[in-house]
Amino acid sequence: MPARHFVDKCVESESGVKTMKIMVLYYSMTGNIFELAKSVAEGAAGVEGVDVLLRRVPELIPEEKFNDAMKTARDAQSNVPVVTIEELEDVDGLLIGTPTRFGNMAAQMKNFIDQTGGLWQKGSLIGKPFGVFTGSATQHGGQESTILTSIIPFIHQGMVYVGLPYSNQELFGTEKVRGGSPYGASVVVGARGNEGPKAEDKKLAAALGERVAEIAKKLSS
Repeated sequence: MPARHFVDKCVESESGVKTMKIMVLYYSMTGNIFELAKSVAEGAAGVEGVDVLLRRVPELIPEEKFNDAMKTARDAQSNVPVVTIEELEDVDGLLIGTPTRFGNMAAQMKNFIDQTGGLWQKGSLIGKPFGVFTGSATQHGGQESTILTSIIPFIHQGMVYVGLPYSNQELFGTEKVRGGSPYGASVVVGARGNEGPKAEDKKLAAALGERVAEIAKKLSS
């Protein structure tokens, strides 16, 4: 994706009209959610008048606990800025990516969300659309429960949830193990986390990013 789509602050078009700002916020320990996040960002950035902020939440795992695969994934994400609460306040739409942890979001993502009470008090996120994407080691490893439980804190923030309609034909696929549901985009990465998103997973991820961006534009008009 062209670097111009990833901005550090809100920009204005040549006409002076404020562009829409969509944040793709994720946590990825092995790099698979990062790969899915890039597809989500591509989908959102393809919508006219939209700029995308790709951000990651802070790591909580001590450095000495990192194995080689985790270090490789961390290094691949080193150019992605760590999110701040202030940035989140200014976005027009949000996409959250988290791996499955026993059917729930990762602690790293939950830790960040638990710090957004100030935004809740100010009503900063009310009326803004959001979507969720995730990944698990196995086909029935908790993808849907992770997405459904991840929705809850953002509903408390007054946000508007966006899923994936069945007009996305990839949702009908049954020929092989892969992610994707009406609740959001996802990926099955295998027990060792080394399989990564398939083409269909990336297409659904891009569709989710595009849909949130399009709805953000409609809600702001």
